[in-house]
Amino acid sequence: MDLQIIRNQTAGCEEAIHFNNAGAALMPKPVASAIRDYITAEELHGGYETADRKREELDLFYQYGARLLNCESRNIAFTTNATESYNKALSSIPFKTGDVILITANDYPSNYIAFISLQKRFGIKLVRVENTETGEIDLADLEEKIRKYSPRLLSVTHIPTSSGLVQPVAEIGLITRKYNTLYLLDACQSLGQLKVDASLIGADFISGTFRKFLRGPRGAGILYVSDKALEAGFEPLFIDLHGATWVEENKYIPRNDARRFEDWEKGYALMMGSNAALKYLHEIGIDQIESRNEILMNKLRSDLSKINFVKLQDRGQKQCCILTFSCDNRSESETKKYFSENNIHIYTTPKANAIIDFTEKKLDWVVRVSPHYYNTESEIERFIQVVGNL
Repeated sequence: MDLQIIRNQTAGCEEAIHFNNAGAALMPKPVASAIRDYITAEELHGGYETADRKREELDLFYQYGARLLNCESRNIAFTTNATESYNKALSSIPFKTGDVILITANDYPSNYIAFISLQKRFGIKLVRVENTETGEIDLADLEEKIRKYSPRLLSVTHIPTSSGLVQPVAEIGLITRKYNTLYLLDACQSLGQLKVDASLIGADFISGTFRKFLRGPRGAGILYVSDKALEAGFEPLFIDLHGATWVEENKYIPRNDARRFEDWEKGYALMMGSNAALKYLHEIGIDQIESRNEILMNKLRSDLSKINFVKLQDRGQKQCCILTFSCDNRSESETKKYFSENNIHIYTTPKANAIIDFTEKKLDWVVRVSPHYYNTESEIERFIQVVGNL
């Protein structure tokens, strides 16, 4: 990894210290150029005509996505964001009154809202799996609840939006496969910072976005659908003419691959930008990225832990590129403003994004810091200095 080349290709590095990659990372120049070039082509030639001309390049998305998740291109769909990916997968499951969904204390808030909506509409039951003392899902309790409730679905968020905890997703998959339980994984915060291997994890669906650690554009997402789910006939509730062929007045035939979860209309410029982001990641290598991130985060955690009025709030035997902390006698708004005035991009996470976790921790909000491989040790040192001056 040539860090200087990478930073030269990241224009935003000249503007500020960007520690909000869990929100939206800085796009490298090849990604922004791919989007601009495609829009220019549409301007000159028209939308349909450009899509026809660029079809082979656009279709590289499925190959790049398959390489990202260690699967086949037939298992990959392009979406507008992680929530759409997640909800399309969720909508494909024919829930009935009394069905049980197993959930965790650290699921993404939008996922929780979707569960509650399903509960209101279909009368499903939500059962929460307990955590271990270190914060991860309790695998023994998971297996016990699967045996007890025979759930229709298990939902797990790989990395919460509100902390750096990493769930043991492969071990979870071993249990769900044992009982043939549907397994939906939200990998929104893990794609691009950790290796996410669909064949190893064994989930039926994996949802993700491009704007975060994949360093792609906003408005672009990815969905993995397993062969098992495809062969079982799972399809989104509102499938359209891209995902299915209308063959008779009251009959359609869905596609035989994951693209049955796509819509006919999509942002092709953003798809091209996503291609560039995946190509960029593959050229660097996810193993290199993961190793670099570990170095940065070890330094950040160590240095922050020495500041006496800062309390690190992350749990988990394994942690990642998201770090959260609380500090006394500061309001959320003034803290965010303080870092902005010091030209450092961080984010704050309110209790509404982590009701269960923050209630247990007795928190109303935290500072969320999320470096990525293109950040430097000197930027961490500057950040520590600014924190110390709080």
